[in-house]
Amino acid sequence: MTKTSIYLIRHGECAGNKENRVRGRVDFPLNENGMAQAEALALAMMDKGLAHVYSSPLKRALTTAETISRVCGCGLSSDDSFSNIRLDPWQGRLKSEIAASEPELWNTWISDPESLVLDGAETLDQVMERSLAGLQRLMEKHKGETFAVVSHRGVLKPMLSGALGIAKPRFWRLHMDTGSYSLLTHDDVHGFCLMGLNYSEHLKNLPLVQEFE
Repeated sequence: MTKTSIYLIRHGECAGNKENRVRGRVDFPLNENGMAQAEALALAMMDKGLAHVYSSPLKRALTTAETISRVCGCGLSSDDSFSNIRLDPWQGRLKSEIAASEPELWNTWISDPESLVLDGAETLDQVMERSLAGLQRLMEKHKGETFAVVSHRGVLKPMLSGALGIAKPRFWRLHMDTGSYSLLTHDDVHGFCLMGLNYSEHLKNLPLVQEFE
């Protein structure tokens, strides 16, 4: 029985997190606290035996992944499968402004997010499909090894939910802080197993923005 271990990592903090904006594909870089989170995260990953780290191409994720690669001495690749959800009509906007101007759509996001359909945007189910396909490809490449995926809340949560078969509405049933990591394993007998979610002990001396919308 060959076990593959995947560390699912959310990028460090950026201005979009702190200002409570919908990020989507807006290419926010890490802010000062986000850089500190990335450094602390990288130190926490040093003993995990990472063979490689894969990242969303967006700056906040890629800089986090670059930090891990540098500190852990492992390879690094950018992978579009893990780029953030595309939310063109909303991205970059304050969540409070969207809630005030489009209350019905915002309520769908809060109560039944998999049902949200915006013109020019991806659905969470579409994100789940593309990210799981990317994850499956990497598991075949790294069977029996340990690797990491650095991505976004809007990708990691649907991908993990799909891997575990969590029923809809599923997006709000998981929580991942910026700079946190989770551990997912896979073997041919049991399939996927969530070994740990939202590890953040390494961030205990750093501020965390709590996002529940």
